[in-house]
Amino acid sequence: MTDYYDSLETRVPADREKALFAALPAHIAHARKNAPGFARILADVDPKAVTSRTALAQLPVTRKSDLSELQKQQAPLGGLNATPLNKLGKIFVSPGPVYEPEGMAANWWRTARALFAAGFRPGDLVINTFAYHFTPAGSMMESGARALGCTVVPTGIGQTEMQVSTIADLRISGFVGTPSFLKLIVDKADELKADFSGLKQAMVGGEYLPPALRKSLGERGIRVMQSYATADLGLLAYESALPDGSVTEGMILDEDLLLEIVRPGTGDPVPEGEVGEVVITSFNPDYPLIRFGTGDLSAVLAGISPCGRTNVRIKGWMGRADQTTKVRGMFVTPKQVNEIVRRHPEIAKARLVIAGATGNDEMTLRCESGAADAGLKAALVASIRDVTKLRGDIEFVPAGSLPNDGRVIDDIRKYD
Repeated sequence: MTDYYDSLETRVPADREKALFAALPAHIAHARKNAPGFARILADVDPKAVTSRTALAQLPVTRKSDLSELQKQQAPLGGLNATPLNKLGKIFVSPGPVYEPEGMAANWWRTARALFAAGFRPGDLVINTFAYHFTPAGSMMESGARALGCTVVPTGIGQTEMQVSTIADLRISGFVGTPSFLKLIVDKADELKADFSGLKQAMVGGEYLPPALRKSLGERGIRVMQSYATADLGLLAYESALPDGSVTEGMILDEDLLLEIVRPGTGDPVPEGEVGEVVITSFNPDYPLIRFGTGDLSAVLAGISPCGRTNVRIKGWMGRADQTTKVRGMFVTPKQVNEIVRRHPEIAKARLVIAGATGNDEMTLRCESGAADAGLKAALVASIRDVTKLRGDIEFVPAGSLPNDGRVIDDIRKYD
């Protein structure tokens, strides 16, 4: 498709960056003033000084994995909300439990942009099969569809035969939900010989989309696109297409977000193209998450999308950054591995490999280093012992030989 949701999508990248960092100091000041949690987290930060990526990288990362504890300390939202509870629209409950807010504004989760890129247009009838209870997925996608001018049929999950009859009877043109549930519905429609000829586009998320499924649905006239969103931040990134309908590589970052990819267990940005944890600064005034670590892995793709949108592209969801594991009954974390590496500047990159049979765990720190010698090996062994309280071995490997997959801990143990 050659048209865009708005002019923000085709800005000169330098202009976008300039606008975001021009707005950032006031946003940080707003968070410090109105969100008690951020008043504490950012107590030592001068908002006026945070006008560059270098300055932003000095701020602490608040991770998704921190939310449960923060919310126990300061119920119900950890003090991260800048809008009082009684002026919010909804509160959702994710497993944990972790509580997430939704404000009053239209398109609060910003999903309309992703739906537009997927071909949804004003007047479309859209069936929304994401869950409407406890978690925000159903509400998240409905708010974007309605902001776009679509009419939403809120079916939620389950009741496959009713889903089929609804799509057929109402001549639904758009589907929203998980790819596996879309396949289930389409298969049921074939079984019931239902007329699905009106269904033209689908926005899927929440799980892996097999290429074969996208291809088979495309062959029957349903173009399937993906979005990447979280219950805390809303839309992060979305797929786009060329005029011929072919899907472009990667996912485009949503506007009004600052993206950093950091080394798991740290707040340190990695070079472009390297896999790391997705950290987002959101300009949402109700819930101003600043340097929020999603716990997801991804990487930045070089260049601008051929669809004409100029924002940063990422490879999409590539796994989880929290690789914490247990070794001999003790937790070992990516933060500990990075602390070991920090103590030894001679190490360019490292990965802790956990192997061995059940009850006989073995830890080996594989290190890329141009200064490998017995002295460095002994020092690294001592650091492993000091940081993790466990014994570990060292293996030096050639520069560039460790995979670019964001893994800091690789647990290869087999459990029978």
